[in-house]
Amino acid sequence: MNLVVGVLLSTPTTKFQCACNGFFDIINRMKNRKIIIGNWKMNPLAPKEAEKLFNKIAKSISRIKKTEIIICPPFVYLERLKKISKKIKLGAQNAFVGDVGAFTGEVSGEMLYNLGVRYVILGHSERRARGETGGEINKKIKSALSASLTPILCVGENSRDDNHEYFNIVKSQMLECLDGIRKNTISKIIFAYEPVWAISSTPGRRDAMPEDAREMAVFIRKTISDITGPQVANQAGVIYGGSVTEKDVGDFLQSGGVDGVLVGKASLNVEKFVKIINVAENIS
Repeated sequence: MNLVVGVLLSTPTTKFQCACNGFFDIINRMKNRKIIIGNWKMNPLAPKEAEKLFNKIAKSISRIKKTEIIICPPFVYLERLKKISKKIKLGAQNAFVGDVGAFTGEVSGEMLYNLGVRYVILGHSERRARGETGGEINKKIKSALSASLTPILCVGENSRDDNHEYFNIVKSQMLECLDGIRKNTISKIIFAYEPVWAISSTPGRRDAMPEDAREMAVFIRKTISDITGPQVANQAGVIYGGSVTEKDVGDFLQSGGVDGVLVGKASLNVEKFVKIINVAENIS
């Protein structure tokens, strides 16, 4: 067992929590404004479908006031969707380094910002699985921050083990992705805990529990604090993103120690996604 995990887990019955008791005070404070992010991935198939879906969601949330709603559609739909609703913020699912250049097939953060996009998902497990490295994600985060975008940095382990090595895996991801980023700008990043073993597309997946999210939310904030100090750790948003549904979102928001959720499949279903938003609004 590595030293970091060994220290955190010196009392097995309480896992690493005894070493982080001070950070439960941070997690226990519930931010007034919850963050709900819909990641449409490579869906839907046609522009008309995207407009219809976005429009239905927009009409269903007219009374939402306390919840930050972000939808991340495929690049090709951003221009169309930005005209439909000002209440829903637009995010992208990726961005490349720099502003312009000879990079076939890439889209820069500057281009996205000029289009009206304000958020960008970086380091998603599906991109990591296709070979994207922490070093590449690090460069993308720096470029996104330079373009005044808010990065949504995804971190998470593929599986859980009895030796709790998954803590070190997440810490390693964070340290590599945050390397060289100014301390005062780390608070501008939203950290999405995305346990791969809980994602719906993972073979043999199992459901994550709110205590799984809470445990890692504490650890993520502890890691941020080790880098920047507790003030920045307190300001940074931490959300959960492991196959959230309208049935369990309330438990994650109330007991999971997170500021919001990153929703995949359920964000393509108007009824389910709106229910998730309404639950967050009532908790805020």
